[in-house]
Amino acid sequence: MALPFGRSLCLSRWGAKRLGVAAVDARRGVSFKLEEKTAHSSLALFKGDTGVKYGMVGLEPTKLAPNVERFREWAVVLADTAVTSGRHYWEVTVKRSQQFRIGVADVDISRDSCIGVDDRSWVFIYAQRKWHTMLANEKAPIEGIGQPEKVGLLLEYEAQKLSLVDVSRVAVVHTLQTDFQGPVVPAFALWDGELLTHSGLEVPEGL
Repeated sequence: MALPFGRSLCLSRWGAKRLGVAAVDARRGVSFKLEEKTAHSSLALFKGDTGVKYGMVGLEPTKLAPNVERFREWAVVLADTAVTSGRHYWEVTVKRSQQFRIGVADVDISRDSCIGVDDRSWVFIYAQRKWHTMLANEKAPIEGIGQPEKVGLLLEYEAQKLSLVDVSRVAVVHTLQTDFQGPVVPAFALWDGELLTHSGLEVPEGL
């Protein structure tokens, strides 16, 4: 099940019984855009808020509307729709980026933190031409996947798993065991280039 970001915040605070939530198409995963009000000032959204690009300077923080949901210290942006159940698959096209993080995070993750540095976000990172997992600021290397043009993420909420998928082989490269305790949202961080998301996809056969 997927929830709009605003509703997911209500859910995490007051519980699902306060909300009327429609079921999503079981064949397709979560469909989302990137939530501008969460984006750090160095990030700009494009292509209907499905892509994010890094700017060395970025926007002056004083020119942005005051917003407690915006990441203040790190170049992070969250999706606008949270997941509370089910299997979901989305892909990310990588353009000219050599340093980025992709994964999921609790909807109420600290806006003074970066994804991967605490135990409420689960991410795969690409830096220095190598892949790693990252949880609670601890990294572990991933083998079997090179410099990406497009990668996939498979989220299995009830099974408490997040997997990195090689889209060229339609194969899981590595799986993180998670500890979801409430709604989570797709999460992204980058320090160069661009990322373009593709959501609302069916889970590929064999995954």
